[in-house]
Amino acid sequence: MFDYKVISGGKAMLLAGILASGISVLPVGAQSTAPAATPAAPARTQSVRVSRRATMYYDTIWGVDSLTVKTVESGEIIRFAWRVLDANKAKLLSDKKLQPSLVDPQAGVSLVVPSMDQVGQLRQVSTPIAGRSYWMAFSNSGRMVKRGDHVSVVIGQFRADGLVVE
Repeated sequence: MFDYKVISGGKAMLLAGILASGISVLPVGAQSTAPAATPAAPARTQSVRVSRRATMYYDTIWGVDSLTVKTVESGEIIRFAWRVLDANKAKLLSDKKLQPSLVDPQAGVSLVVPSMDQVGQLRQVSTPIAGRSYWMAFSNSGRMVKRGDHVSVVIGQFRADGLVVE
């Protein structure tokens, strides 16, 4: 039916837009009666950005941007990081009374920030300062959350959905 090829750059974005909208464009004579070939697994992108609308929301409501989720320590830890734009709005993310969680519906898990005897919780809880970046680490023992998974980070009323693990 289709010849699957690796597409890069602007062509990939155009193709992704067409596929996402549900519109298919086929040249005349492109249809065949041959059985459809099984497509190869799609390649994962190197980095996935948060949409412009989501960026504006996190900036306006929570005073943060540059939200990233990455695997570290061979996948045993998932690191969530953000940059503070407005220190007053971003206070909630550093509130040590709140228990953050990282939810991966694909894997069916909710990860927590571990607490170590000598160090305490693996997160920054100092008063936020505009222009600085902050982080917290979630325990991923069993490596249930993997690169490419879409996750949500929940800290009290703050919720960031659809973040892609890098």
